[in-house]
Amino acid sequence: MDKTGAFVISLDFELYWGVRDKRTIQSYEQNLLGVRQVIPALLELFAKYEMHVTWATVGFLFCETRKELAGVIPRHLPAYSDGKLSPYPYLDTDAIGEHEQVDPYHFAPSLIKLISSYPHQFIGSHTLSHYYCLEPGQTPEAFAADLDSFQKVTRKKGYAPSSIVFPRNQVQPAYLSLCKKRGFRSYRGNERSWMYHTKGTAEETLFKRAMRLMDAYVNLSGHNNYESLKRSPEGLVDVPSSRFLRPYHPRLERLEKWRMKRIKCDLTHTAKHNRLYHLWWHPENFGDHIEENLSFLEEILQHYSMLRKRYGMQSLSMEEAAAKWSQQEVRHEVLV
Repeated sequence: MDKTGAFVISLDFELYWGVRDKRTIQSYEQNLLGVRQVIPALLELFAKYEMHVTWATVGFLFCETRKELAGVIPRHLPAYSDGKLSPYPYLDTDAIGEHEQVDPYHFAPSLIKLISSYPHQFIGSHTLSHYYCLEPGQTPEAFAADLDSFQKVTRKKGYAPSSIVFPRNQVQPAYLSLCKKRGFRSYRGNERSWMYHTKGTAEETLFKRAMRLMDAYVNLSGHNNYESLKRSPEGLVDVPSSRFLRPYHPRLERLEKWRMKRIKCDLTHTAKHNRLYHLWWHPENFGDHIEENLSFLEEILQHYSMLRKRYGMQSLSMEEAAAKWSQQEVRHEVLV
C-alpha cells in the first residue's frame, strides 16, 4: 500500500433518471439545465488541480437518440413493488425527446465525450437505468440484465467502465459477484456509521436524514477515512464513501463555514495519518447556485493542494484507489 494519504472524488451523473420518481422536470429544471454549465467548469477545476475523478454514469445517458434508448432495454425488467421506481413505462411517454439537442434531461452523449477528453477522468457505471438493488420486487436476474445492457451500450461507444456506484447507495453484497463477472473491479460502499446504513427507501427515516444533515456541519460520525480498502475473493474492492458534498443552500448560508471546516478537518486528518478520504456528489447538485458551489469546491481543492505539498497526499480515482489500497475480505456471491 502506498503510505501517503489519498483523496478520492466520485460523481454520480444521472440527469433526470436519478430523480424521476421524486421530482418533476419542472421542479428540478434549473439543476438539469445548469449541469451543462457545471460540468465544463468542474473539468477545468479538476484539470487546474490535477484531480483524478470517477464519473459514475447512468447508462441511458450514453444513448444518442430515443430509438437507441429503446434498443437497450434489458431482457429482464425489475418488477419493483413500487411501480414508479421503474423507468420503463416512462420510456413510452412523450416526456422523452428524440435526441440530446431537443431533450437535455435524458441524453448526455456530448457531455460524456467532453468528460473523457480530459486527463485523469474515468467513466464508471451507475447502472443502466438507475437500478435500485434493495427495493422490494427487484431480482438478481433483473440486475444482471441491467448490467449486461449497460455494457452493451458503453462498449458500443468505446468505454469499458471498471467501477460501479449503486444508485441511492443501495449496496447489495450478494450482487458483487455479478459485477465482478462482468469486469467491474471496484464499487463505492457506504460510510461505516449507522446513520449511513441503508436497506431501501422504506428504511430511510426522518431521524436518520436529520442526523446526516447535522453530520455535514458537526463531527458526529468521525472523519470517515480509511487505513485500507477491503476486497472480496472475487476481487471487487470497496472504495467507501467518506462524505457527500452537500450543495449550497441560501437558508443555510450562515453554516457554510462549518461545512467547510468539517471537510477540511477530515482531509487534514487523512493526510497526516496516511489514510484515504472519498468525497462524492451529483454534478446536478451544482446546477443551482453554480457560482457558490464551484467556489466552495475550489476552496476544498486548494486545501488538498496544500496537503499534497506538505504531506504528499495523492488524488486518486476509484479505479486507482482500488488498485493501490486493497486487502482481502469475505465472499458474498449469487449465481445468475
